[in-house]
Amino acid sequence: MKLNEMTEQQLQEFYSEVLAEYQNCLAQGLNLNMSRGKPGLEQLALSDDLLNMYIDPADTRPDGVEARNYGELMGLPACRRLFAELLGVRFEQVFACGNASLTLMYDLISKAYTHGLLHSEKPWCKLEKVKFLCPSPGYDRHFKISETFGMELITVPMLESGPDMDLVEKLVNDEAVKGMWCVPKYSNPDGITYSDEVVRRFAALKPAAKDFRIFWDNAYAVHDFDRNDCDHLLNIFDEAKKYGNEDMIYMFCSTSKITYPGAGVAAMIASPANVKYYEKSLSYQFIGPNKLNQMRHVRFFKDAQGVLDLMTKHAAIIKPHFDAVLKELHAELEGLCTWHEPKGGYFISLYTPDGCAKRVVELMKEAGVKMTGAGASYPYGKDPHDSNIRIAPTFPSVEEISLAAKIFCVCCKLAIAEKQLSEKN
Repeated sequence: MKLNEMTEQQLQEFYSEVLAEYQNCLAQGLNLNMSRGKPGLEQLALSDDLLNMYIDPADTRPDGVEARNYGELMGLPACRRLFAELLGVRFEQVFACGNASLTLMYDLISKAYTHGLLHSEKPWCKLEKVKFLCPSPGYDRHFKISETFGMELITVPMLESGPDMDLVEKLVNDEAVKGMWCVPKYSNPDGITYSDEVVRRFAALKPAAKDFRIFWDNAYAVHDFDRNDCDHLLNIFDEAKKYGNEDMIYMFCSTSKITYPGAGVAAMIASPANVKYYEKSLSYQFIGPNKLNQMRHVRFFKDAQGVLDLMTKHAAIIKPHFDAVLKELHAELEGLCTWHEPKGGYFISLYTPDGCAKRVVELMKEAGVKMTGAGASYPYGKDPHDSNIRIAPTFPSVEEISLAAKIFCVCCKLAIAEKQLSEKN
């Protein structure tokens, strides 16, 4: 029987039972953290050969480039080739940088504000208003970048196939709309991969703003749980080329969840014209990336297949964490909540009945389990329905995440029962 079909007495009995379960959870004195999508220690250990990799001083000139010295703003050629092979793009499109793709995104937005981008008529800071489209639920740090620069954030609902493209196509007719955030494969947090139709509609967009940009954050491009049963993302550059829209796209990726988040390699992929424009602006900012780290990564991976082989090992570690959470959700929350079961990525996105998410996160915190704040996956941190919760299963051990999932289900049932009782009174 569904909670909303229970009599007040039945609901009160259910609430009392769940409250007793919750009191037992409190008594355990837990201290668990599942707030961010971080690799666990077992995953980090997969790349520990990087720590022991000796580079002979006599062998620091791959492709004739001295990795120890200044220069090569666009990154070590071997590293650029690796990213190009992995992502199915051209070498001249790849800009290999430091460890964080988020830094690249922030830098591009900053440059757009101070100087403008390719095809900008003026810097964005001189415009009356700048708007950015935000597929929601989405990546909170994307939204914070836009918010930091005073943009107006516009919510675009996520559907099972990706962002609502009917709405996107209408919104880009506004010249003040300058860009859009996208996590196209195993989206943060829903784990949805954009359909072929959605990618094609992105590629064919005709925005009013000449300098409109799609920030295509392909963070989980190779993060499949099972390469024989995974989502496939259409190559947006191949599609955009058909419409003369290559300049409209910036793609980003990194090895942050492949090797080390704190010491990886990131890349921006764009049209040759955008790359040239960015290279010129960057020349006043720094004199070259950490090419030795790029060199280590190239030697560690050897080629794109080496990356995929490593990701198979990651999947063997990660998938049991997701399975443990999903097992509890199916056992305890069927008919009460909804969720998407991803085939890769780092998150599970769950939807409670309206008005319950904040209470669930609050109850989890009291029980000693830290989660991402409810509403964080929406512009300005405000979920209009107070229903979405992001679950990040990777960092705790399987045993810890199983326990956390059990407690999470108790908290969901308690919060929902509380709300149902309040509505009956």
